[in-house]
Amino acid sequence: MASKPGHQLVRYLFLKLRPEWRQLDLAEQEAHKEEFGLTLKSFHGKLLLRTYSLAGTRGDCDMMLWQVAEDLETLQAVETVVFSTSLGGYLETPYSYIGMMKQSAYEFPKVRGQEGQTTIAPSDSRYLFVYPFVKKRDWYALPLEQRQAAMNDHVRIGRRYPSVRINTVHSFGLDDQEFMVAFEADDPGDFVDLVMELRESEASAYTERDVPVFTCIQMSIWEMLDTLGGASLAERAEAVEPDADGFVPVAELDELPSGTSRRVYLGTEAVAVFNIDGKYFAVSDRCTHGRGSLSEGKVDRKRCILECPWHGGWFDLATGIPAGGPPVVPIRTFRIKVEGQRILVG
Repeated sequence: MASKPGHQLVRYLFLKLRPEWRQLDLAEQEAHKEEFGLTLKSFHGKLLLRTYSLAGTRGDCDMMLWQVAEDLETLQAVETVVFSTSLGGYLETPYSYIGMMKQSAYEFPKVRGQEGQTTIAPSDSRYLFVYPFVKKRDWYALPLEQRQAAMNDHVRIGRRYPSVRINTVHSFGLDDQEFMVAFEADDPGDFVDLVMELRESEASAYTERDVPVFTCIQMSIWEMLDTLGGASLAERAEAVEPDADGFVPVAELDELPSGTSRRVYLGTEAVAVFNIDGKYFAVSDRCTHGRGSLSEGKVDRKRCILECPWHGGWFDLATGIPAGGPPVVPIRTFRIKVEGQRILVG
């Protein structure tokens, strides 16, 4: 298939509310929140976007937008509209980090169903612990075998804490840090125990910088906005949620010519969309065998059978059922339809 998506770009945008906003009357505060929330909602389908509050965990920022997109322009568009809203006029950016998902340079001990993570797939964990990470240059001067052994030990420690899930993105050349790491967990105590144990590992001795650390609490857009104070919008906002029979617009027709594929987003799930001679299919972007990105796979157009790019697994695009190769578990399929010039998935 042509027009393959590239590596996912990941951004952590931290925002701080200026105190004078809280002096506005309640009606104006309510209007600002509603405009801001609906503006973020308008990006559904174009990127993965999760919202977090830092109220009560840090004094220098109030909320964080975790964004995963296919290109830098989409991330730029989010920031442009955020600061074009009325609430945006009262917001500052104390921190902002960017990175890219790519295959690790190290061969980690395999865990079934988790090999080679190359796409972000957030869990429903309550907390996200985020920080930039830089290694000492001495680390890169070590022989690869020694670094591999140190990382194996580092990963083995991490896997003793299955309730804590790590997302690592590469920032080399894109930002000031080398990596951005984000740990998902439901119990902050588990994360504290993990970090304490990791401090004793050999790899940790080569850490140059791993601060600042942000403790983020996952919330809906409306809940996050209400932690800013002022007029409450959570109940009223639910009534103005967009409703298109469960469908979300994810692309324009001219963005998906016949014979091409595209990775889009439905809520926090990555979805692979295909145009096979004018017939459209939508399936989960992650292979159930090796977790490869299916939007980068090849399609037998006559049979509408998709080949995973990693291990040669085949899936029926209409049903998601494995049609050959290693996979035995079906992939999820989604409803898809075209309205005017828009492609919608539900």
